[in-house]
Amino acid sequence: MTAELVAGIDSSTQSTKVVVCDARTGEIVRTGRAPHPEGTEVDPAAWWDAFQEAAKGLLDDVKAIGVGGQQHGMVTLDENDEVVRPALLWNDTRSAQSALDLIDELGGPSVWAKSVGSVPVASFTVTKLRWLADNEPELADRVARVLLPHDWLTWKLTGGAPVTDRGDASGTGYFSPSDNAYRLDVLAHAFGGRTPELPTVLGPADTAGHTPGGVLVSAGTGDNMAAALALELQPGDVVVSLGTSGTVFGVAESGAADASGEVAGFADATGRFLPLACTLNAARVLTATAGMLGATLSEFDRLALRAEPGAGGLTFLPYLDGERTPNLPGATGSLTGLTRANMTPENLARSAVEGMLCGLAAGLDAVRAHGLDVRRVLLIGGGAQSAAVRAVAPLVFGVPVQLPEVAEYVAIGAARQAAWALTSSAEPPSWQENTKTRLELDEPTEAQRAEGHRIQQRHLEAREAAYGVRRNLGED
Repeated sequence: MTAELVAGIDSSTQSTKVVVCDARTGEIVRTGRAPHPEGTEVDPAAWWDAFQEAAKGLLDDVKAIGVGGQQHGMVTLDENDEVVRPALLWNDTRSAQSALDLIDELGGPSVWAKSVGSVPVASFTVTKLRWLADNEPELADRVARVLLPHDWLTWKLTGGAPVTDRGDASGTGYFSPSDNAYRLDVLAHAFGGRTPELPTVLGPADTAGHTPGGVLVSAGTGDNMAAALALELQPGDVVVSLGTSGTVFGVAESGAADASGEVAGFADATGRFLPLACTLNAARVLTATAGMLGATLSEFDRLALRAEPGAGGLTFLPYLDGERTPNLPGATGSLTGLTRANMTPENLARSAVEGMLCGLAAGLDAVRAHGLDVRRVLLIGGGAQSAAVRAVAPLVFGVPVQLPEVAEYVAIGAARQAAWALTSSAEPPSWQENTKTRLELDEPTEAQRAEGHRIQQRHLEAREAAYGVRRNLGED
């Protein structure tokens, strides 16, 4: 019998990936990829062009398509559905002051956490709308609709009314995942009294519409939600994803409301919740440090692995692009503890790996404090391919670490959602047999856990000294 095929799209910061899968088993049949322009703002047409290039020749016999997209971005349309200005991406930090203003104006962090599950930072759409209202009011006046990146691509595929899902909507700052409803009062306040039209929020297995050729299009979701859907997370599983950004997340039955802002109380793509901590600086810390050392990534790994744990006392705060967790959008990277004895390429490489992972370990501790049971870490993303990262991760995280096989998990999750919408079943199809573990790292010993704790503590102390921001390990 001929397999029924579904496709998943991952429209990320840097590229579009397309995977075509067997709808019943999840087996990958074919794939495509195309790059996106550089920068933190982009004409959404570039995403459509990249999709068409990546999908060329792949979709002729596909029955359903799902879109996973980078979270938080701001796509603005006018009354004629023309793009008002280039989309601001999640990693555009120009709205950092807008975030602070909104927090103060609406009653402080606790009010935000209770209202929409998260305390806004520069990444969130609501802060970008405030920035637009304050800095480009003539363009703000033209805005009739506001979409997220995945909403825009789904809309382009169907040609119908814009839709979204509760997972991606929960990253806007004007949607309450616990109430499953937009907070239009928050939107209007942020956007200077304007109330643009928002996409209809669909259920996890709902259909967004069909392409002109009759292919079903599912609701779509945000990238982290799609990855969680692909990995079919179980209680005790926490994902650490090392891409452009670093994320820590797991599936929960109830939403988080963290007034500190470290944990975003997102919804997931199944009707549950996805508490998540995010850092702006992940895999590119490794590539930037390798470039500074004049080394390839494999040479960088060898250097880092020749250094002892603790990097001889070097502590690297890798806030190379500002930082989201902790909320330091204007921060820069710093290297402390330098002596003549430890100023070696090996220690610098090791400190970059440890610094990046300590930022994610703080996120792991934060989601644990908000109810996630952390029994093992699933390490994914481009940064997980580093031998040095794989060696240091169990030490810093202090729990068993597994590496699922290398795969485009966001696109696979989007395809699994498409298969779910195609069958209209109560639960998504089980594709677990196709999610294989490539590597299972040794569980850290007590001595290694103690060493990892010392490394994290030194990282926290350096952060406090530089920015006055500290959170003791295990502290709520």
